Amino acid sequence: MKPTYEIFAIRYATMTPRTPAMNYLSPDPHEATAADLDYFVWLVRGGGRDILVDTGFNEVAAKERNRALAINPVDALTQFGVNAAVIRDVVVTHLHYDHAGNLDRFPNARFHLQDREIAYATGRCMCNGLLRHPFSAEDVTLMVRHVYSERVTFHNGEGEVAPGITLHRVGGHSDGLQVVRVETERGPVVLASDAAHYYGNLHRRSPFPIVYNIGDMVDGWRTCERLAGHPDRIIPGHDPLVRELYPRVDGTADAYAVHRPPSRSFVER
Repeated sequence: MKPTYEIFAIRYATMTPRTPAMNYLSPDPHEATAADLDYFVWLVRGGGRDILVDTGFNEVAAKERNRALAINPVDALTQFGVNAAVIRDVVVTHLHYDHAGNLDRFPNARFHLQDREIAYATGRCMCNGLLRHPFSAEDVTLMVRHVYSERVTFHNGEGEVAPGITLHRVGGHSDGLQVVRVETERGPVVLASDAAHYYGNLHRRSPFPIVYNIGDMVDGWRTCERLAGHPDRIIPGHDPLVRELYPRVDGTADAYAVHRPPSRSFVER
């Protein structure tokens, strides 16, 4: 029997104000305002281990990109009693700056990454400024250093981090974007990362404007739905609605227990 896990969405930064055109490739012309953009990392806990999904960004990146950083996500882990030095597995869903910063702060971790993501982030597409913009050369270079130190486990399509935690390449937003399927008490939960920044990207079938391959993104939505088995078990990467739907964790961390049922269902809307 596979173990079940707890998942904590840790909010560490935000970006505001935003317009609908910043959140949807085909915005609703009736909407004058849009939701803020929240930044999360996800702590998966169970089976005697802690696994981190994505590593966020630091103070330097926040200043460079004019983002409001509330706390470095690595420091937020201490509020769960987790020292970054004891983390053994880190899933990097893709190498954009807000998902792959702080890679120097996990000295004993093995990083899980898709083959196609490292190829994309170091290949000819990075000669194009529009495609290159969401990446940080420093973060990508550090991941390459981890490759040379034999600290990266590469996955080609589907892979497993631990029993009940699997990885699935969906592409779309970035060529090697992967989502994470986690067995929980309420069934499989899919951490969609940037396969869907907002619930609306998925439910409206309208991509977030930063996209490498729209066809892959559309297929990725179907993959997320198949893996989750229910729309309420898909967690988008940046939607502040997560903070309304899921219970906040007691304590000082701005964190939410997404392994618990949401306060309302999308099926009922």
